[in-house]
Amino acid sequence: MALNARMRAFLKRRLNIRQLALIAQMDESRSVVRAAEMTGMSQPAASTLLRIFEESFEVPLFERHARGITPTPFGEILARHARAILAEIEQIQDEIDTLKTGLSGQTALGAILTPGMHLVPEAIRMLKQQHPGLLVSVELDSSRPLIEKLQAGRLDLVIARFLDFCDPAALQFEPLGKESHAVIASGTHPLASVSKPQLKELLGQPWVLPPSGSVLREQLSALFQRRGLAIPRNILQTQSLSAALGLLRHCNAVTPLPKAAVQPLIESGFLRVLIDDVGIDMGPFGLVTRRTHRLSPGAQVLADALRLTAGVLPPPVPRLAVGSDAAFDT
Repeated sequence: MALNARMRAFLKRRLNIRQLALIAQMDESRSVVRAAEMTGMSQPAASTLLRIFEESFEVPLFERHARGITPTPFGEILARHARAILAEIEQIQDEIDTLKTGLSGQTALGAILTPGMHLVPEAIRMLKQQHPGLLVSVELDSSRPLIEKLQAGRLDLVIARFLDFCDPAALQFEPLGKESHAVIASGTHPLASVSKPQLKELLGQPWVLPPSGSVLREQLSALFQRRGLAIPRNILQTQSLSAALGLLRHCNAVTPLPKAAVQPLIESGFLRVLIDDVGIDMGPFGLVTRRTHRLSPGAQVLADALRLTAGVLPPPVPRLAVGSDAAFDT
């Protein structure tokens, strides 16, 4: 419904932060007297302002009764928007204070496995040297759920792959790197002592794979088809890296993983590389952000640290604990 001229004039010329605070307090306290006290007004002034609101919007905003006031459906709408505007104003002040006094607050980052185990920690280490008060939350998962959480506003930025369902008009992608996948087994696997086994020799082994529909699973199926090989039938399915590592150890299974993600376990002998590069093209991973959403100061400096780290780091050698529960579907 279009706003009438009287309402537009009221919103543009007369509405101020104190009045919005009064409406929000009326909804919260259900009392004109208490709302007036909380906003530093007299009770008559608050009552007069409420009457002006109702005359301008031409609807009743609160019902008066002996015990106080109750918002009408119109009043609930106004109070909800008043709280939202006040929250935005508070965020503006927080961001200004952040820039004046040094970064604080928090930002949320999502990442796929390999950059999440090396690029992200190194960037955060660099970031924390300059901004120790900034809290960075990190979530490891596969690309699709990370991007969905980004679009829903639950993450500020992600390091993932730009998948087919991604809308270039809504999301921006900046490539940061690529990775290859090896076929990896436990150090005690019967084929661990075999020199350079071929992919067809591994078809009879149990394969630990992420769920159907994942990028890695689809790429591996395409690889078998290109080479004229049957897709493995003995499949152990999991999204958890720690579960996958346990299955490799106890089930004599094999799995495709980026070597960089588990390099310390390879060096320790816990894992063994059977095929160094199986030939899966996963495409580049990179920084994904929302085009219509301006990053907070904290998210912006994190993005800058990630870009800088991706450009200057040597080949990754992450320190992955065996008990890590990262998602290994990248």
